Amino acid sequence: MTSILGISAFYHDSAACLLKDGKIIAAAQEERFSRKKHDPRYPHHAVEFVLNYSRMKLSEIDQIVFFEKPFLKFERLLETYVAFAPRGFVSFAKAMPLWIKEKLFQKNLLFNKLKEHDENFKSDKNIFFSDHHLSHAASAFFPSPFEEAVVLTADGVGEWATTTVAVGKKNDLEIKKEIHFPHSLGLLYSAFTYYTGFKVNSGEYKLMGLAPYGSPIYEDKVKELVDIKDDGTFRLDQKYFNYATGLTMTNEKFHELFGQKPRDPKNEKITQFHMDIAASIQKVTEEIMIKLAKAIRQEYNIKNLCLAGGVALNCVANGKILKEKIFDNIWIQPAAGDAGGSLGAALALWHIEQKKERVVNSNDDMKGSYLGTEFNQEEIENELKSAGANFEKLQYEDLISKTAEFLSNEKAIGWFQGRMEFGPRALGARSILGDPRSDKMQKNLNLKVKYRESFRPFAPSILKEDLSDWFNINVDSPYMLLVADVNSNKKIEMKEEQKKLFGIDKLNIKRSEIPAVTHVDYSARIQTVTKETNKTYYDLISKFKEKTGCPVIVNTSFNVRGEPIVNSPTDAFNCFMGTELDYLVIGNCILEKSKQDPNLKKDYTKEFELD
Repeated sequence: MTSILGISAFYHDSAACLLKDGKIIAAAQEERFSRKKHDPRYPHHAVEFVLNYSRMKLSEIDQIVFFEKPFLKFERLLETYVAFAPRGFVSFAKAMPLWIKEKLFQKNLLFNKLKEHDENFKSDKNIFFSDHHLSHAASAFFPSPFEEAVVLTADGVGEWATTTVAVGKKNDLEIKKEIHFPHSLGLLYSAFTYYTGFKVNSGEYKLMGLAPYGSPIYEDKVKELVDIKDDGTFRLDQKYFNYATGLTMTNEKFHELFGQKPRDPKNEKITQFHMDIAASIQKVTEEIMIKLAKAIRQEYNIKNLCLAGGVALNCVANGKILKEKIFDNIWIQPAAGDAGGSLGAALALWHIEQKKERVVNSNDDMKGSYLGTEFNQEEIENELKSAGANFEKLQYEDLISKTAEFLSNEKAIGWFQGRMEFGPRALGARSILGDPRSDKMQKNLNLKVKYRESFRPFAPSILKEDLSDWFNINVDSPYMLLVADVNSNKKIEMKEEQKKLFGIDKLNIKRSEIPAVTHVDYSARIQTVTKETNKTYYDLISKFKEKTGCPVIVNTSFNVRGEPIVNSPTDAFNCFMGTELDYLVIGNCILEKSKQDPNLKKDYTKEFELD
């Protein structure tokens, strides 16, 4: 049996994954263990986890693969600085010592780090380096349910590429076209993330969530920054940007074009201007992605599309591609960002380099993305006792029934069951749950539990068989990566005076039978749930439906703003005691907030660096 360890690290979202004979055994991000969001460091804990889960020592692993090529990345950095000289000397001077000390000699650095896991690990072990965008493309195609697909990847930047088109057939995958740095859709979106006062490589979700509150009135100005061709290819006018050589994303010329300086998140509130900016860049992003999709469908005449790279996490743009019916089928890698590069690099080595046969799974090969840590009942109870928790232990049926009852009474619940998710979305293993029928739930969860902006939307988890009764979509969306509209018979039309409201004032208007998961534009980011992928979660939603007639529950990630999703029972208890969650349901245990020792309460508002 051949084992491959895949690693992504040193930029953001470090992760590790392990394959045995091409099958995905385990995968996890370092941030879940280190408790540092988007942790870019060598993923020591994640590597330890995948080895322990697979019951292997590092010296027993056959091959190790890294998700990108450091020398090519260094070449891009040097060439960029030369091309823009003398601009950018400050950032050049900051970047070089780190590159020369660590990143350029990454093979040595990796070997030294790997040795920490196992003193018997030998330096003659095969360490391979994949191409960054090939890793993304492989993570999208090889686990997908397609024999053949065209693969579109888009992110900030890898070595040189920022956007690629690849064609996958059986166990072969070849990149056909690339757009190169500094022309990048990911960096264009991140420039607006920075401009609206959110954190780059973290706050892009917020920009997307803010967009429906605005109107795309700056679309033409955005298009002064980017020249978009009919086939979706594009070039960014570098005179407006600072990311190639500077320490910020945008420059004075950019600020003059839009008429304001970047928002200072500490001292400036979000205004209608920022909502309109968000709407404008979102619209342009969607236009580029749709044009690219149409062009590659026409050119390659392949009916299946796979997506990966950070831009593939823009579920609104994904939903628009689906709605346009450009492709017959779409599959998106749930860990579409750099974390998924660890998986893609390992799969690329197995299938492309070693020419191993690929068996296509009609669902997909990601096992619902439940690839992380798991705790048995004894481990859960031991951790809860050590933390000083007061808990009640129930039989499975009682646990499901009681939790559904709490949900129907508008209680906010921390839900910790089975294996942790791989990727940025909580999918019913490490989730906070609520009643979608409540018109207070969205605001309460944001302000009292997540400690974040009130406009941030929540996702509905719905039984797959009930999907088309509630939403205008007829394809499976297991990874919460597609947005679709609520069906018209479930909508509550706005009154004339409500239609006149602007921006955030729209937030508190009840606009459907499930207001807690209905965005201001009547859309929702959907997760479909099946018995095959997550029986416990499926049983809970089914019981909630039995009690209420509603097959939908609110699902958001089990964390507070700035914190990675909880990993261990101890993390879950800490988050429970640091928020206004009413109950924690973990394994077969239920914890009621009012029965906990008040001395164990935590102040979570200052615990994590805000994103």
